[in-house]
Amino acid sequence: MHFDDQPSQLIAPDGQVRLGLFPDTVARVNGRDHDYRRPMGSPASRRARRFHYKQFQYFGLVSDEMLIGCALADTAYLGLAFFYVFEPASGRLREHTWRSPLGRALTMSDSPLQGESRFQQGGVSIRLGYEQNDDGERRKSLTVSLNDLELSTALTEPVGYRPMSLCTRTGVNGWTYANKVAGVDVTGTLRDQDGERDLGALPGAGGHHDFSAGYMRRETFWNWACLSGRLEGHRVGLNLSCGVNETSVSENCLWLDGELIKVEGTRFDYRRDDLQAPWRVVSRCGRVDLTFTPLGRHRERLNLGLFASNFHQLFGRFDGELRPADGAPLAVRGLHGFVEEQYAKW
Repeated sequence: MHFDDQPSQLIAPDGQVRLGLFPDTVARVNGRDHDYRRPMGSPASRRARRFHYKQFQYFGLVSDEMLIGCALADTAYLGLAFFYVFEPASGRLREHTWRSPLGRALTMSDSPLQGESRFQQGGVSIRLGYEQNDDGERRKSLTVSLNDLELSTALTEPVGYRPMSLCTRTGVNGWTYANKVAGVDVTGTLRDQDGERDLGALPGAGGHHDFSAGYMRRETFWNWACLSGRLEGHRVGLNLSCGVNETSVSENCLWLDGELIKVEGTRFDYRRDDLQAPWRVVSRCGRVDLTFTPLGRHRERLNLGLFASNFHQLFGRFDGELRPADGAPLAVRGLHGFVEEQYAKW
């Protein structure tokens, strides 16, 4: 796998963005320092620089008994946060969405390695923390405090773990940086009316994380698939997408015991008028051949004219086969994860 040179920050002193597939996480995503231009080449206005820049960060936990997800998104026009807990056995879904005009309730870290992103509104407190110790071990944490629920969890990137880290062009004057992590251990507790649960002890528990930012297309669409768990004694993770990071290189990959394995372009076959029907997710290189069976769904739908979002994240089970670079194929039987369909006008 060929990697480009590793930058310490995404935007160079001359305002140019570093593009490519990087061997490691970019320590500082200083996107607002970009020499952002209009399509015809003149400098963009201060307003355009402010309102065209987008950021979102997502922390997820997947296990056989429980799926947890939390996202913070700064679209400049609107700050968004959502949180859910889904239990596959019963189909029980607890979900919440909060909105903040102009993102006043939201603060976003510009680093996936150090700092904290926060959403604070009324009695709702959400914190996404990023830290790296002197040995190089990295920790991403999530705390959620609601009236009837307290969550404290974290995932750990062990020393030597290689995340998916890349930046690609989006349109004539934009770009998107994405840092993806999956196939790692999680710890933590969930306290609610059912008592206290040890999240790290849940069968097959694994964590995943998405840190994305950039001057994205005004109208954006993507599909995304992710899983994180254990398979035949191996720790596995999967990150597949189409629609955003595909100019010169894609973000598609799988992890096997911390090793990053590149995956080529992926096809998502599903019925748009019946998202609860099974999906097929197949890569052109043959490394991924999966069927996804939905069990539940989180949905966000908003149309304000200038800003619109039609978002579906479906929780369910993957069956099929993963084929690492070397060794025998891995049979996937009922491994939990999710797929997405997202349209955004922002």
